[in-house]
Amino acid sequence: MLIEVVAVVTAVAFVFLLSRRAASSQTVCPRNKAVLITGCDTGFGHELAHFLHQLGFTVFAGCLNSEGEGAKKLQDVDSQSMSSVGGVSEMSKGEARGRLHVIQLDITKEGQVIEAVQRLTNILSAESIALWAVVNNAGISIFGDVEFCGMKVYQRLADTNLWGTIRVCKAFLPLIRKAKGRIVNVTSILGRQGSPGRSCYVATKYALEGFTQCLRYEMRRWGVQVIVVEPGNYIAATGIFTQEKIDKIAEELERDLPAEVRESYGEDFFQSRVQRMRHFTRIGDTDKQPVVDAMVAAVIDVNPQIRYEPKTLYWRIRTFVMCCLPQLVGDFFYHSDT
Repeated sequence: MLIEVVAVVTAVAFVFLLSRRAASSQTVCPRNKAVLITGCDTGFGHELAHFLHQLGFTVFAGCLNSEGEGAKKLQDVDSQSMSSVGGVSEMSKGEARGRLHVIQLDITKEGQVIEAVQRLTNILSAESIALWAVVNNAGISIFGDVEFCGMKVYQRLADTNLWGTIRVCKAFLPLIRKAKGRIVNVTSILGRQGSPGRSCYVATKYALEGFTQCLRYEMRRWGVQVIVVEPGNYIAATGIFTQEKIDKIAEELERDLPAEVRESYGEDFFQSRVQRMRHFTRIGDTDKQPVVDAMVAAVIDVNPQIRYEPKTLYWRIRTFVMCCLPQLVGDFFYHSDT
């Protein structure tokens, strides 16, 4: 009897997954739909802004520095696309013009978020466009054992990765609810599994996972979908950690180490943590496209997945072991040498 029940449940789950996959191949029409993306100066956010604009969405690219190089490249997108349209009609050209707006947006600043809401509201109202999606991509990282990092370091990461994302969600949810759109939060492989020397970052991403899950449940009644994009190790692709950044962080951490901690851990251990971080920058994926593709799918799929996981087979297996098997198994395979 038990075998029959398991077989039926498995079959139903299989059919459900197939139907969901078939439905996910359908995409929404970008006409009169806008997407806000945070963290567009570089990396995933920059690429996503380009891609969604090409698909036909109105894009609001939030940049930490709206006068910086990345922002200026995005500001040129419309003129570049217009020069390449060739034989398209004048109407198509008109529709293509002015669909990418670079906005100043430091998500740790309440005033800048409020100004962004006001600007979007004015433009959306004037052009009869709905805010279809918010992609919370902005984030920062650091490394260092718990006793190496002061509370200011923890607070700095939380201000961006957690409180900043929550601030943006809360500010734009009224517009998203009105459009029955979606929120896309970018977490990390370290949002569901810990790693020595990364507690500052891990704490913010774990918290963001929990916040996103709660928001997903709450938004169901409004027809709003809340989605997680969980990238693997793309440090090499994004440049979030370069050798120069690692050296700078190491200098700051070492300078602020309490005497007792410095003496207890010793210089060799501290340098081993620095070398460990250098190693991670060399072994990560260098191609940003899988993450950008996942973000795009989260925005345009009619029936999006709850979680997109652009990661290598190694990280898929490791995530399964760390999240689904007894903790001792994960500790044995991945942290026995820490």
